[in-house]
Amino acid sequence: MKIKQHIKPRSFSAERLALVLLAPIISEKGTYIADKHEQVIFKVLPDASKPEIKAAVEAMFKVEVESVQIANVDGKIKRFDKFTGRRRSWKKAYVCLKPGQEINFAAES
Repeated sequence: MKIKQHIKPRSFSAERLALVLLAPIISEKGTYIADKHEQVIFKVLPDASKPEIKAAVEAMFKVEVESVQIANVDGKIKRFDKFTGRRRSWKKAYVCLKPGQEINFAAES
């Protein structure tokens, strides 16, 4: 016997949602994914969660989000002469939009 759980939607502060999305990632791979899978890629805060990202995209772009996948990207190791350093690690989110939804970054507001 399965027990139904009532999950109430979480509410996030508007200030936090405005800070979660840092930038869209516009690249050849990103364009291919957007056309084929109806997904958009964003650079997000390192401590952002999937529900926060979903709420931020829905609030900012007035679209419906189906799902969110997250990838942590390690910073590259760079070398200059005998010194080595490392770029910052960051987080990116693949946001899958519901069918018929679209975010167009090239359009003028």
